[in-house]
Amino acid sequence: MAAAMAQRVLALAAEEGPERLQEALQGLGEGELGDMVTKQALRGRETAALLRGIFRGSPCSQPSGVLRRLQVYKHCVPLVESGDLHLSKASEIIGLLMLEVRQLPGHALAELATLFVDVIKGGSLSNGKSLELFSTVLTALASSKESLAYGKGEVNGEEFKKQLINTLCSSKWDPQSVIHLANMFRDIPLSGEELQFVVEKVLRMFSKLDLQEIPPLVYQLLLLSAKGSKKTVLEGIISFFNQLDKRQKEEQKVPQSMDLEVATVPLDQLRHVEGTVILHIISVINLDQDLGEELIKHLKTEQQKNPGKALCPFSVALLLSVAVKHRLQEQIFDFLKTSITRSCKDLQFLQASKFLQDLFPQQYDITAVILEVVKNSAFGWDYVTQGLVDLGFSLMESYEPKKPFGGKAAETNFGLSKTPAQQACRLGASILLETFKVHEPIRSDVLEQVLNRVLTKAASPVSHFIDLLSNIVVSAPLVLQNSSSRVTETFDNLSFLPIDTVQGLLRAVQPLLKVSMSVRDSLILVLQKAIFSRQLDARKAAVAGFLLLLRNFKILGSLTSSQCSQAIGATQVQADVHACYNSAANEAFCLEILGSLRRCLSQQADVRLMLYEAHLLCCIQHCLAWYKSTVRLCQGAEDDDEEEEDVGFEQNFEEMLESVTRRMIKSELEDFELDKSADFSLSSGVGVKNNIYAIQVMGICEVLIEYNFNIGNFSKNKFEDVLGLFTCYNKLSEILREKAGKNKSALGNKIARSFLSMGFVPTLLTALFRDNAQSHEESLAVLRSNTEFLRYAVSVALQKVQQLEETGQTDGPDGQNPEKMFQNLCKITRVLLWRYTSIPTVVEDSGKKKGKSISLLCLEGCLRIFNTVQQLYAARIPQFLQALDITDGDAEEADINVTEKAAFQIRQFQRSLVNQFSSAEDDFNPKETQLLVTVLSTLSKLLDPTSQQFLQFLTWTVKICKENALEDLSCCKGLLTLLFSLHVLYKSPVSLLRELAQDIHACLGDIDQDIEVESRSHFAIVNAKTAAPTVCLLVLGQADKVLEEVDWLIKKLTSLGWDTSDSSQASNQTQALEKGIILQLGTLLTVFHELVQTALPAGSCVDTLLRSLSKTYTILTSLIKHYIQACRSTSNTIPGRLEKLVKLSGSHLTPQCYSFITYVQNIHSESLSFVEEKKKKKKEDEAAAVSTVMAKVLRDTKPIPNLIFAIEQYEKFLIHLSKKSKVNLMQYMKLSTSRDFRINASMLDSVLQEHNTEDAENEPDNDQSTTAEQADENQEPKKKRRRKK
Repeated sequence: MAAAMAQRVLALAAEEGPERLQEALQGLGEGELGDMVTKQALRGRETAALLRGIFRGSPCSQPSGVLRRLQVYKHCVPLVESGDLHLSKASEIIGLLMLEVRQLPGHALAELATLFVDVIKGGSLSNGKSLELFSTVLTALASSKESLAYGKGEVNGEEFKKQLINTLCSSKWDPQSVIHLANMFRDIPLSGEELQFVVEKVLRMFSKLDLQEIPPLVYQLLLLSAKGSKKTVLEGIISFFNQLDKRQKEEQKVPQSMDLEVATVPLDQLRHVEGTVILHIISVINLDQDLGEELIKHLKTEQQKNPGKALCPFSVALLLSVAVKHRLQEQIFDFLKTSITRSCKDLQFLQASKFLQDLFPQQYDITAVILEVVKNSAFGWDYVTQGLVDLGFSLMESYEPKKPFGGKAAETNFGLSKTPAQQACRLGASILLETFKVHEPIRSDVLEQVLNRVLTKAASPVSHFIDLLSNIVVSAPLVLQNSSSRVTETFDNLSFLPIDTVQGLLRAVQPLLKVSMSVRDSLILVLQKAIFSRQLDARKAAVAGFLLLLRNFKILGSLTSSQCSQAIGATQVQADVHACYNSAANEAFCLEILGSLRRCLSQQADVRLMLYEAHLLCCIQHCLAWYKSTVRLCQGAEDDDEEEEDVGFEQNFEEMLESVTRRMIKSELEDFELDKSADFSLSSGVGVKNNIYAIQVMGICEVLIEYNFNIGNFSKNKFEDVLGLFTCYNKLSEILREKAGKNKSALGNKIARSFLSMGFVPTLLTALFRDNAQSHEESLAVLRSNTEFLRYAVSVALQKVQQLEETGQTDGPDGQNPEKMFQNLCKITRVLLWRYTSIPTVVEDSGKKKGKSISLLCLEGCLRIFNTVQQLYAARIPQFLQALDITDGDAEEADINVTEKAAFQIRQFQRSLVNQFSSAEDDFNPKETQLLVTVLSTLSKLLDPTSQQFLQFLTWTVKICKENALEDLSCCKGLLTLLFSLHVLYKSPVSLLRELAQDIHACLGDIDQDIEVESRSHFAIVNAKTAAPTVCLLVLGQADKVLEEVDWLIKKLTSLGWDTSDSSQASNQTQALEKGIILQLGTLLTVFHELVQTALPAGSCVDTLLRSLSKTYTILTSLIKHYIQACRSTSNTIPGRLEKLVKLSGSHLTPQCYSFITYVQNIHSESLSFVEEKKKKKKEDEAAAVSTVMAKVLRDTKPIPNLIFAIEQYEKFLIHLSKKSKVNLMQYMKLSTSRDFRINASMLDSVLQEHNTEDAENEPDNDQSTTAEQADENQEPKKKRRRKK
């Protein structure tokens, strides 16, 4: 029947008049109409024609026609969503329905739209095809002017649409329909408010979807953002993935056996989804540039409020991907670089202050975030890698080491990065290195750029690029074989580079030379050409290169050509260098290099000196020692003939060295033409030659000392030979020191660079100071009896440690082996520490001999080593401290408590310092005291600030400062600096500063001489000799640091004021910050209250105090501005504690500041008057003195106008805040004195007296009243200050 009815409708629709069609359709019920449409659609025949016929017979001018049309729509929507129809048939039906929507009246559109909302709420959507119709309905509804019933009232079409969208976004959505709905909203005209509803709803659905469904939804959302709400879209996407990353990290921390059901998604799946989303965002930004601008703008704003939320791994990866678009690259890199340095500064602030750590327990480190991006990029994020590479180089170039004006390039910092700029540069290198390891396609590009910068930046420091190159080569020497042609091209430019760059570059590519014969051969050719260059620097570079190859030649030939073609790892490259290899090839290679170097012996002194410093005798001695200790162990299975031949070779060398030893002992300085009368000035050719000769003779003596000591086996005769060699060395050393002293050179007290090996130094020191064997006692007594030799041995140890600290390596065998160097440091420290603690400086009888005592040198050595270990071996500090503790040598690494071990060492030096303070005045050694304080300061960095040991050390330091009236300025400065550095890690130092300020006031007196300051001595270290300028400047310096912290907090407070994400949490943090800021400033005001009343001497103290006061008022003004802004944005009243702070500033600081200004001007007036009197007596002689004093007065009074301006600005904004808050804050402020001019009271008195003498009879009253007023004005500040007795 339905089929027949359908055929009838189709036939009637073909007629010209619609009357019969309308009549036929009126006879159909709703169910019959639906069955007819359904069966026709399922058959797939003429469905569109049927629907067109029904619509033709249902004109919208008739209510019945509208009703029939609605019935068709209501039936077709579920039919299309049922999935029973073919996709093309469903599209055909929806397309026809969309065309007819515009014919429907407003109430029908409203009913139809409500139907769609109900369908969506019911979760009946399957393929979302009908949503195309819904968008058309809503669009038509929005343009309807008809009044529509909604609730109990009537609204127009636009308002009805708004209410529907609000209802829709407030209801539950089927997760499977979210993508279709997001796509639908793109076709609907939405107001800004409606769009915000939709975007927020879609973002809330993210967490309910399967992770794989997120990328297409994000894409739809991004396309929707073309209408607006870009910030909300980007913020939601970034926040969602940030939360997922955090959850993933937390799950990784939990053992896998626990909470398996809670696990969200696999890591690789999450990274691939994030990568797809980033690609979608990039593609949309390509279409809509405004989205990229909005991304940068949003992250900049968010970074001010919450850096951890703004710059997470996902957002940083997104930024770097977008940065590939050149137009945005500069903006993005500037933003990232600023964020990196700001993050480093913030971390420094937080790590240096317990007060700030309590306010900000969570510390954000952008360095870790960016390196995590590099790690994440391994999951196929190729579009991020170029941004990472560009950022790495940008950081290294923007924050590279600076070259001092007219000086040598800054030395490489082999230790920890300290400044934010250094940390940023180091981060850039880490980004490039880690990216190089992870992404093979960009390796050649990174290497190319690094080598280009080494070559083109020769005029500026390139040590950071050379360090990066070294790490790159070590990480993949065989991979770099593919880029060997680029390396050989670089070698062609060696002769044009500075010598330091050449040495660094060759040292960096050394592992590559081990596996690439072609690279090595090309390097030798370049060096041989450079030997004959006209440029002196080129020849020096050639010598440096050949010597570097020679030092490592035993490794360079260890791989045959066939081995080089095999795949080997870095561990194989660093295999035992003494393994068996092709000795013939190595010998030929060595002889070839020596032949080239021989030509240098006839060149300039500078070239020869480089060759001499390599010292052939030194090499022979070390080779012989190595031969004895190692090769014989491998010869058990060899023939007797070979053994005899080898013994002959060894004997020849021993005889040669013995002969040289005898001749050196018997020789006199005159034999080398190096007596005291010789010329050693570096300005003449003869002097340069004599200096070179002297260094060579001293080097030979040292090499022979090491050789004879090693082979002597504690023989008394050999040790006498050692002493004879040292006598020769010492004579020359004394002459050079004496000549250098006459020339006032800084090298006067330093020994020449020692040729003793680092490995020999601990052996020598242990024998001299710790060897208790009875059989060695007689022979060692020969060396121990010579104090100069003992001092020399310790001095060499200091020199080696200094070289290691400054360059990261030492001369001689194993000088570039970090493990060997660490072991040697441990041994040296053990000896020096024992020597210092066993034989104090007071006990040691140094007599009247020149130079430092041995104990003092040992203490200096301990200090240098503690610094070096913290810089170069930070990760191995536990092992270092364990090595010093002989009683606990078997403890496992996991059991080492660094704080306990460090505290044990600290106690030893504490005892020494206490002994210094308790010794007689004649025995007090300021230099040793200063060194002890510095050692304690260095070791204190190893203590955990939350530990009991740290608190005990702080308490002890406070006690030392309170009980010892130390008058040595350098020691006083060191102790107080230590006290401050400890105190800030325990709590805020403001209360400590207040006590010190009171002590300074008591010591120096009041600016008003009539007032006697109450003597309340808290710290004996503050006395008449140390109060000013030493203690005063230290207190002001620490006060400035507190002011910087407060200023930083005020900026954080202002940024928190913008954060509305979590009002309750933000409000609690804001209150905590406000309280901390006001308490800090309140106590600081009491510190300055004491200091501005102190009779400070003219000079640095006055100048620094005036500047600190200006800074204080500037920061107070910043705080007041914050509250003005807060009053504008909210109706909150100002807190009571702020009112107290303002009252304190008005009563305890501002009046005293004006009195102090008068005091400063008076003391400068007195100095000028004194000079004027001298000028009258001796005009010509004192002219220079007058100009000097005048310049000093101008310099010292320059901060006064700045201070007055800062006070007036503070009072100006106080007036503004009073108006905003309706609280009269100015009632606490005394009206400021006008500083446009100042009446000179003494001059006024003298003029008035003259005037009174002449006209005493005419105006007696006026004179008395004027004088009385002046007296009252001068006395006013005293009324505010309590008289102290």
